[in-house]
Amino acid sequence: MSALTTKLPRRASGPAEKPGRRPGGSSIDRQRRKLLVPFVGPAFIFYTVLFIVPAFAAVWISLNDWAGSGPMTFVGFSNYIQVFQDPLFLKSFGNTLLLLFVVGAVVFALAFAMTLVLRDMAAKKIVRNVIFFPHLINALVFGVLAGFIFNPGGMVNTLLKPLGVSEPPAWLAQDNIFPLIMATMVMTTTGYFTTILMAGVDRIPPYFYEDCALAGATAFQRLRYVILPLTWDVFGTCAVLWTISSIKIFEIIWVFGGSSGAGIPPTQSWTVAVYTYVTAFSGLSTPAYGAATASAIISLALVSVLVVLLRRAMRRDAIEF
Repeated sequence: MSALTTKLPRRASGPAEKPGRRPGGSSIDRQRRKLLVPFVGPAFIFYTVLFIVPAFAAVWISLNDWAGSGPMTFVGFSNYIQVFQDPLFLKSFGNTLLLLFVVGAVVFALAFAMTLVLRDMAAKKIVRNVIFFPHLINALVFGVLAGFIFNPGGMVNTLLKPLGVSEPPAWLAQDNIFPLIMATMVMTTTGYFTTILMAGVDRIPPYFYEDCALAGATAFQRLRYVILPLTWDVFGTCAVLWTISSIKIFEIIWVFGGSSGAGIPPTQSWTVAVYTYVTAFSGLSTPAYGAATASAIISLALVSVLVVLLRRAMRRDAIEF
C-alpha cells in the first residue's frame, strides 16, 4: 500500500491553469485593456488639467505672499498660521461646522421621517416632486422672498400683531441672519435628500414590509431593521454629498447678508467659502491670495478627511435581495 501511494503523483499546491489559456487573460480582458487608454485617457487629461494642476498650484500659492500681480514672496506656512490666528476665519470655520453637522442632522432626520410617511402615501410621486422643487430654485429667489416676509412690515410681523406681539424681533438683524440661513438650508435640501432616499427605499422588495407587518413591527423598528440596512449604501452616498456641498455654501449667504452697507455679508454669517472670497476679491483692501488660498486648502483638507472617515465608518458588506 505504501509503495502504491508513493507512485501517485502529487497534487499541485496552487490552482491548475486551464489548458489553452494565455497568461495575459481572456480575449475580453485584453480588449478591455486596449480600450482603457482611448476611453479613459482623454477624461484623465481633462481632469488633470482642470483639477489636479490647479490644486497643486493652489498649494504653492498658499505658501507665498502674493497680491495677484508681481513676484511672489515665499513665506512657508505663515499664511496658515495667520489664518488660524484670524478671529474671522475661526468664526467662519465654526459656522461651516454648524452647517455641516447641525443642519445635516436636521436634514437627514426630516428626510428619514418623510421617507417613512411617503412610502405609504397614495400620491407619493406627486409629493416627491413638490418637496424636490425648492432645490431647483436659485438662492436669489429665497433671499428676495426672505426680505419680503421678514422685513419690519412684512408678512410675519403682520401676522404676529393680532397675536399681541407689538415688538416682533428683528428677523433680518446681523445676529439673526445665520439662523435664518440655516433654516433656509433645511427647507431647500430636505426634499432633495428625501428623494434620493426614497429611490433607495423603492427598490426594497415588498415582502420585507409584509413580514414587518405580520411581526407587528413599528415604524421605527422597520426603519432600523429593514430600511437602514438595505439602503445603507444610499445613505452613505447622501452623507458624502452633503459633506461636500455644505463646505462650499456661498451664494445663499451672500444673497441673504449682502444687503449691508459694505456690500458684503455681516461677519456673523460668514463661512470658509465666503472668507476665502472676501480675502481675495472683496476690493476693500489689498488682495491676499496667499491667505485666501490657504483657507481654501484647509477647506479641501477638511472635506477630504471627512469623506474618507465617512466612507470607512459606513463601510458595510453588500446585502443582496
